[in-house]
Amino acid sequence: MPDPTPNRRDFLTGRAVRGELSRAGHNFVDQLESRPVPGRGPTLLLRTTAMACDFDILLNPKGPTKQVETASDALELVQQLEQLMSVYRTDAVLAQVNQTAAEHPAVVDPDLLALLQRAESISRQTDDAFDVAAGALVTLWRDRRSLGRIPTSDEIAATLQICGRKHVHLDSAAGSIAFDRQGVELNLGAIGKGHAVDRAGELLLDRGISDWLVHGGRSSVRAQGVHAGLAGWPVGLRNPLLPDKPFATLLLRNEALGTSGTAVQWFRHEGKRYGHILDPRTGWPVESMVSVSVIAPDAALADALSTAFFVLGVENALKCCDNFSSIGAIFFPPPKQGLNLEPIFHNVPADRLFFHGS
Repeated sequence: MPDPTPNRRDFLTGRAVRGELSRAGHNFVDQLESRPVPGRGPTLLLRTTAMACDFDILLNPKGPTKQVETASDALELVQQLEQLMSVYRTDAVLAQVNQTAAEHPAVVDPDLLALLQRAESISRQTDDAFDVAAGALVTLWRDRRSLGRIPTSDEIAATLQICGRKHVHLDSAAGSIAFDRQGVELNLGAIGKGHAVDRAGELLLDRGISDWLVHGGRSSVRAQGVHAGLAGWPVGLRNPLLPDKPFATLLLRNEALGTSGTAVQWFRHEGKRYGHILDPRTGWPVESMVSVSVIAPDAALADALSTAFFVLGVENALKCCDNFSSIGAIFFPPPKQGLNLEPIFHNVPADRLFFHGS
């Protein structure tokens, strides 16, 4: 007779999680698939375009009278943050830092410096699977793709010499950033949207707006309070292989969700598919994951960890979870040939997860 006690690997799979809760007296399968999926009620929506995507703020219609004006101010703040963090606008602060910080220290806004310090800390805690100082790799792949090819191994090796947080020196006392060699580039693409979502949400909270959902590009979401009689805000999780089809709905309340995947951003070269998420340690696109979603207290951390966990893969990502409190994750490894996707859950609250079908 098989041992009914699940081992660590089994317990991580969706199938084992369901079995474990069933042994605890709950028919998890029936519960999750028979419960009605919570839907979004009437909302007020305000939108702006920044960082190459839509930023939305959703509000309850019967909220405070000042909530629309406050949300408008929050979206204006997102525009200001783009001017601070973009590397694709030559007049943006970070783009100018990339141009000059190897020649002399660049004094920057305290908000930008604090974000870079946080990114450096996350890099240390994730074995450098997340590194905002790998911007030169992003530029290399973008430029070579425009030429109709991928980088050579020699080009990647050379670019890795100018990548990594070890080349970036952050001076809190002087409020400055310096690079120790030419060619180093910072790129906040894996944390910047989440940071903007957080700052918009903090402005709402500071002005007394307690129920809202803010998202940037739909991959970075933060929700506060309640909505439509629910214990939070319903957020859809898409099937990472079929983005037009829902996989599940998660109720978010006073927390954030970040998702990294390659279902949308990818290209094909000589018959091989390449995703846009690079391992900053090797310089090559990651092939070991399909999608990762992270639940965290704030959107910047959720964004950064979803990218880091995508790079690390399931087993190493789970080890990193011990470095962070209040973290949940949903992993989608590539399906084996002929088999369906099998998500792997870590610290995801079952009472707030609703599957769409079997």
